Amino acid sequence: MKYKLLIVDIDGTLVGRNGAISAESREAVAEASCSGIRVSLSTGRVSRACLGIIRELSLDGYHIFFDGALVSDPDQGDEVYAHPLSKEMVKQAVEFARLNDIYLELFSSTEYFIERETQATRIHSKLMGIEPTLADFIKLWNRETILKANLVTYSAEEAAKAEKLRRQFQGRLRFSVARSPAFPGIEFINVVDPEVSKGEALIALALHVGVSLSEVVAVGDGTNDISLLSTAGLAIAMENAPDEVKAVADYVTLDVDHGGLAAAIKRFLV
Repeated sequence: MKYKLLIVDIDGTLVGRNGAISAESREAVAEASCSGIRVSLSTGRVSRACLGIIRELSLDGYHIFFDGALVSDPDQGDEVYAHPLSKEMVKQAVEFARLNDIYLELFSSTEYFIERETQATRIHSKLMGIEPTLADFIKLWNRETILKANLVTYSAEEAAKAEKLRRQFQGRLRFSVARSPAFPGIEFINVVDPEVSKGEALIALALHVGVSLSEVVAVGDGTNDISLLSTAGLAIAMENAPDEVKAVADYVTLDVDHGGLAAAIKRFLV
């Protein structure tokens, strides 16, 4: 099979414990690109937080952001697919979070909004490399198109609050956990519309660039990558992935800090 599109998750797949892309991974991605394979990122991160990585890897074209809620070319400002949260659902989530003292972040296609700065803000802002905008969420929900909300849990207390919000909106919102090796013990919980997934975004991306799903290789490590791996022609999980992610993979490569992405690219693509 001649593969034409490589989809790469960021945290735990491309970026390891030191928060950087290894020279080995960078060279392998460049080699894949030079061989004619289109390379796209797929991440829960917002598009602004990926610009440095996109430029470091000399990537162009379209990528999957916001855990699948947006497929776009951030350099050109061209959106192929967008599936925002409904305004009414954002309003309800904001009201519930305020009532229960739950720290919540909101993201439009271009902005990262918070109502107050906490330790969670500092952690997430450092991970993404972007500064938040302070806003009144009660006024914001009807003015902005929100693609994703986010919870950050760094303690048992914050985890309990996040679980309370998840139970309240179970079935009406989709919650998926993303982790970064650079921030062990911390969970970044993506909150999107129930119909949003990286898999659905991959379908839209592949259709737009004229590639069949059987010609797609996807590499990931998180539970939010399960739909992505299940949709791609060849699914590769990192060794550092949970068992439920490995269960849907065709192949398990080395972990992120031992050249897993580069090893997978060399084995299957170049």
